[in-house]
Amino acid sequence: MKQLFFLFFFLAALGNASAQITLKGKVTDANGEALVGVTITERGTSNGTVSGADGAFTLNYSRADAVIVFSYTGYATQEVVTDGRSELNIAMEQDENLLDQIVIVGSRRANRTQTETPVPVDVINVGAVTLTTARADVTSLLNYTAPSFNYNKQSGSDGADHIDLATLRGLGPDQTLVLVNGKRRHQTAFVSVFGTRGRGNSGTDLSAIPVQAIDRVEILRDGASAQYGSDAIAGVMNIILKKNVRQFSADFGVSGYYDKKYNPSFDGNPDNFYEIEDGKKLDGLLYNVGANYGIPLGGRGGFLNLTLNYANQGKTFRQELDGKLPDNYVRRAHGDASMQSFGGMFNAEVPLKENDRLTFYTFGGYNRKESDAYAFTRTFSARPDRFPTDGGDLIEVPGIIKQDSSGEFYFNPHIQTEIQDVSFAAGIDGTFGEDWGWDLSNTSGYNDFHFFGDKTFNAGLGAGQTHFDDGGFKFLQNTTNLNFTKFHPYVLSGLNIAFGGEFRYENYQLFAGEEASYANYDTLKASGSQGFPGYQPADEVDANRSCAGLYGDAELDITDKFLVGAAVRMENYSDFGFTINGKIASRFKVADNFNLRASASTGFRAPSLQQINFSSSFTTVQGGQIAEVKIAPNYSSITKAAGIPELTEEKSVNASIGFSWKPVRELAVTVDGYWVQVKDRVVLSGQFSADDASLNPNFTGALKALNVSLAQFFANAVNTTNKGVDIVVDYNKRMTNSHFRGLLTANFQDMTIDKINVPSLLAGNAATFLSDREQTFILASAPPVKMAVTLEYGVGNFTLGTRLTYFGEVTLLGYGEDGLGIDPMVPTDDGQRHVPDEYVYGGKIVPDLYAGWKFNQNVSLNVGVDNFANIHPDLGYVPAASEWAFNNETGGPWDAVQMGGNGLRAFTRLSINF
Repeated sequence: MKQLFFLFFFLAALGNASAQITLKGKVTDANGEALVGVTITERGTSNGTVSGADGAFTLNYSRADAVIVFSYTGYATQEVVTDGRSELNIAMEQDENLLDQIVIVGSRRANRTQTETPVPVDVINVGAVTLTTARADVTSLLNYTAPSFNYNKQSGSDGADHIDLATLRGLGPDQTLVLVNGKRRHQTAFVSVFGTRGRGNSGTDLSAIPVQAIDRVEILRDGASAQYGSDAIAGVMNIILKKNVRQFSADFGVSGYYDKKYNPSFDGNPDNFYEIEDGKKLDGLLYNVGANYGIPLGGRGGFLNLTLNYANQGKTFRQELDGKLPDNYVRRAHGDASMQSFGGMFNAEVPLKENDRLTFYTFGGYNRKESDAYAFTRTFSARPDRFPTDGGDLIEVPGIIKQDSSGEFYFNPHIQTEIQDVSFAAGIDGTFGEDWGWDLSNTSGYNDFHFFGDKTFNAGLGAGQTHFDDGGFKFLQNTTNLNFTKFHPYVLSGLNIAFGGEFRYENYQLFAGEEASYANYDTLKASGSQGFPGYQPADEVDANRSCAGLYGDAELDITDKFLVGAAVRMENYSDFGFTINGKIASRFKVADNFNLRASASTGFRAPSLQQINFSSSFTTVQGGQIAEVKIAPNYSSITKAAGIPELTEEKSVNASIGFSWKPVRELAVTVDGYWVQVKDRVVLSGQFSADDASLNPNFTGALKALNVSLAQFFANAVNTTNKGVDIVVDYNKRMTNSHFRGLLTANFQDMTIDKINVPSLLAGNAATFLSDREQTFILASAPPVKMAVTLEYGVGNFTLGTRLTYFGEVTLLGYGEDGLGIDPMVPTDDGQRHVPDEYVYGGKIVPDLYAGWKFNQNVSLNVGVDNFANIHPDLGYVPAASEWAFNNETGGPWDAVQMGGNGLRAFTRLSINF
């Protein structure tokens, strides 16, 4: 890694060693009036300046054929080749309709700007956002930036602790399609099954893509299956990689949490009750570094852009310390996992002809992540069968088995993962005939998710082995596309036609762990490694499928003001069959600065191979008891005995209407309402008990034969309707030596469950099929209100800003006294009555503060505090029944909610550009 980063510095120094040429000039508008604050840069370098009070500027550029870019809000960007000149005057043309940059997603016509599209598209410069926060990965950055983008950092959730899956508009993580440079990105091999929002779903691991490699992120907030295929029910995220050359940039960041209220290190842990690391009062320390550099290729504007990144983050520990809750025997090491990751990304283009009518392109990357999380605590007095013993006496293993001041022995198993992610895409695009555009590409992606158990035991084996290979899964996706486009400028005010085809191959494998990770060696002892029993040979699968699709897309400007568009897509899957979907959309310019837009579409999402084939046994805590839970694959005899039908596609209907308005040059306003109805959503069912006499006896007999007490299944279990409003108000004012920005983003949404699709054989067990508790988790995918206000002011080289983010109230349910989650009730502490096992997490405002100082054109320093008021979620318990605390998903003081539970986080970030 050190050698790779050294190579970056060497290439950057080599690429910037050329002589400098001085360029002077003046920038005016079409009437000759001076323009103040125009951004002037040399393309592909860090050379830049702004025009002064009289429009004058001076810029040093690096080569005789340099391209100088002039950009200014409300004016069309101009690019001029210097040809070695020392003087250049520019007159910029005003364009009041140009609110933002050209976008790729949402429209196949070239040169559509952000507000010209008939559907809402957010364009986010993640690189700029990164400087103002300790949040260092794409998922957490977008959670505080995009209005209806949501994710919950998981804890105590097995594999979900190690990967962050996000949602759009309150739907599932796998109902948003992710593209990179406009090409379909593969999903992770992991599927969420425990302790998570979006349970039963897979999704795309955005953290595998380095922030430093990204130019911008486009988020299409509208159903788009008719344009892009499966998964685009909620919308599409398109990640555009950097193309710059001869510019080296590096980012060095350090951050950590300082939480006096809930970090056990602050009370010294006098009873040796909770797990802490050397009494660290500043925990969750994150060290991250990223570097980016571009190399010119050939003499026709080709490039190779390279990115490397490394991150290392420590664990956090959080417990309630003021006596409002009893001591937490359930999970003494409650907090976030530690993580170490390393990866890289590349992006390249090489024009093959002088006129740029034929271009070869390729991009891809590699990421490796190692993570370590604490599982639920094992306590000797409660379950001695989970501990190594000799003649009935506990074998005390130093460093693993601990004893608190009361004499209780316990240990906290570790769940570790090694995750590898590889992607590669290559293609050729060009034109033929009368300006027909074509694009042929192939994109491959691979994800390997491997579990290990550490500092734990298979009790039947004794104390000799404390590390286990638990197995895991792999997912491969290969997509081939051929697309054609043609713009007809003389058909009314312009007609764009696009059509093409796609062939996709997918493979999913689940591989078993070593025998000791799952086997039973003593009938008086629990089976497998504690914390995460390994996958068994009977769970193994190697499944594949293919999909072929055709699409057609047209956009017609009937007049300069009125646009209509339509799309249709047909796809055929080798496992479940054929589907066809359509979309219509329109935009009308009421005035030069006011656009109305609307769309309606049908959509679908194919059940993933992960959902169809996943099989596992795992441990969970319910009603204070640890139990074995079996998730059976869709094709198994257990599933069929339960009456669960074969999985089929999810089907959706989307509608949206909204407007974009620019009352003045510095202010842009967008408001978009949406309505999304989804039928046959694939989710994880409730848990069925082997002791339930009302169930099919073949089903319960199969469970008992496997020594499984509870079972769950993937099923097309539920129909939902989501409706809401997204609001974005962006004010950006630049003066001669200062700037001010005010940004408001808001999402108001409401989800209802319209129908629960109970199989006929389980008609008498509807409450178990999708319990009240499971329903609340579906409804809590996003808060009903999410708002963020960012205020930033800069003068000279100094910038100061604040960000206030409000997360609305969310209600969840516990398991209840019986552990089933059906109308869950728990006894009060006085034993006089039962009350609902309901946790209300009230709305909270999370305030951030940041400042930046630019030492010169090459070096800047940013410091700040995320959540400087140390705000936390409300405690997740029933006040009248505090003894039943920790009867939740995380085994801690609260569930996983959007704002997180780690409190105040300070950061510093050094950025270098040359």
